[in-house]
Amino acid sequence: MESPHEQGVFWAGSDDGLVHLSRDGGATWEAVTPPDLPEWTLICMIEVSPHDPATAYIAATRYKLDDTRPMLYRTTDYGRTWTLITNGLPEDDYTRVVREDPVRPGLLYCGTETGAYVSFDQGEAWQPLRANLPVVPVYDLAVKEDNLLAATHGRAFWILDDLTQLRQLDPALAGTSCSLLQPRDIYRVRSPFRDRKPTAGKSYRAGLGADVTYSESLGQHGQVVRKMWDAGENPPDGVLLHYYLKEAPEEEVTVTILDGDGSIIQSFSSNAPEAGEENPEPRAPAEAGMNRFVWNLRYPAATKVPEDKTTEDSLVGPLAPPGTYRATLQVGDESQTQTFRILKDPRVAASQEDLEAQFRFLVEIRDKVSETHEGINQLRRVRQHVDQWVSRAQGHSSEETVAAAAEAVNEKLKGIEDELIQSAYRGARDRLHMPTRLNRKLAELTAVVATADFAPPQQAYQVFEYLSGEIDVQLAALQAVIDEDVSQFSNLVRDLDVPTIAT
Repeated sequence: MESPHEQGVFWAGSDDGLVHLSRDGGATWEAVTPPDLPEWTLICMIEVSPHDPATAYIAATRYKLDDTRPMLYRTTDYGRTWTLITNGLPEDDYTRVVREDPVRPGLLYCGTETGAYVSFDQGEAWQPLRANLPVVPVYDLAVKEDNLLAATHGRAFWILDDLTQLRQLDPALAGTSCSLLQPRDIYRVRSPFRDRKPTAGKSYRAGLGADVTYSESLGQHGQVVRKMWDAGENPPDGVLLHYYLKEAPEEEVTVTILDGDGSIIQSFSSNAPEAGEENPEPRAPAEAGMNRFVWNLRYPAATKVPEDKTTEDSLVGPLAPPGTYRATLQVGDESQTQTFRILKDPRVAASQEDLEAQFRFLVEIRDKVSETHEGINQLRRVRQHVDQWVSRAQGHSSEETVAAAAEAVNEKLKGIEDELIQSAYRGARDRLHMPTRLNRKLAELTAVVATADFAPPQQAYQVFEYLSGEIDVQLAALQAVIDEDVSQFSNLVRDLDVPTIAT
């Protein structure tokens, strides 16, 4: 191979255990074979350090001669001297490839007959780099941007996402109680999957040339875990936040995301959700050692209406626009903050101004949906309280009077509810008898505006203004019923001395 530093400097390894170096474009060669390298050793790979032209590494093997020892060597003086660097590798796991990280000097990756290993000290000590990688021969390794690619024999290609965590690991880290690593910058790429509550069984979506099958579930920390059944898996959608905890803390751990102005976008806690809470936000892991949390680049979603199936897939929060953001790790009284950037997808033609206009409009839609749903939730609470007073009045002398007054209130509330939400929805497709109501029309506007990266069209603003006006009429009517009819009903049950607890 030619040195990436010096034109005309070539390194060559043979299958009979020889290493040569040429400094004149191959006109002459100098033997630089490690003196203790056994005869007939296969030189599998030569890696010239991306940081130092005099430093190189070789991976060799003698497995064809029934010698399965690992053989890795390092030189820092163009091959005049060599050092065997196999400490920590199994004695019977022969080596095929060694690579040095292009960003952090001395960070090495090694592929063997059974897997992958990593060294943080230029090969002085190795440790497994396995995670979910199966036991498999690793024939080659390559670093692409911030990812490590492994070519295996018989088990396809594997990619270790986000090497920034490995590049920041340092012995001093073990002496700290907690440490938030610097997140890498992330491209703002839209996921082909809409955020929603995971459902049981398999789902399908269009892929390249065919449909692909996947299933979803909630992970240990409340995060959505997606498994692809017949396709490769992409890295997680969002910013990968890695942090170290020396011990599992007894106090709460929180991960907070802030925008460039320091305003809080979302905060995620390690505490378990309240009993009965449905589809909670992901929780921040709080285990001893390294932890990973993924922020999906989204702002909080709109307020929900319990058991409303018509909008549950449309309440996703707006995608954060490109810009500078901050992540804060809070463990007890100790706090650490790191800055990261969300970068615009280079394939997108929209300008920064277009994306910010889209974001502002999506926030406006989300807030109006939340206002609508808060009104619906309030309406239903009022109806519930009215019905409870009817129940308490049973057997009382004023039972008929209370029931008649409650019916009049509920009739008005039901009329408003039927304009705002399809309460009779049961999954049917009969739009004639169960038409789409205002809340769903407004929520679905989000899908139109967020379908791609572009400035919102004028028609979308006009639809929003129209729907908002219609909703405001109903919310004003609701407030009038609460201020007048419900107030009169409350005075009635008080004047009739209806018992608070039915007996």
